[in-house]
Amino acid sequence: MTESVMWIIPEAPAPKTAQSGLRKMGSGSGLRFGVLDNSKSNADHLLEMIIDGVKEKFPDAQIVRTRKPSAAIGAAADVLAELEKETDVVIAAMAD
Repeated sequence: MTESVMWIIPEAPAPKTAQSGLRKMGSGSGLRFGVLDNSKSNADHLLEMIIDGVKEKFPDAQIVRTRKPSAAIGAAADVLAELEKETDVVIAAMAD
């Protein structure tokens, strides 16, 4: 079964079918949490706080971290493909 990718953009309204592709995590056991650091100043600190919160709530979660080489360019297609394959949810952060 192929799962579709769902992008959530905070400024945009959520698509009406947003929940249809999501798997329920229940207790969080087996959660695969992806983190994409955009290389902006302090993004690593923000993401570390988020990771700490995820680990506290879901101690068994697997964390997959990756970092873009520059905030000025998008993530490479292979990086995004790997995150899609290896994670259930990904958070990308920017900070200054």
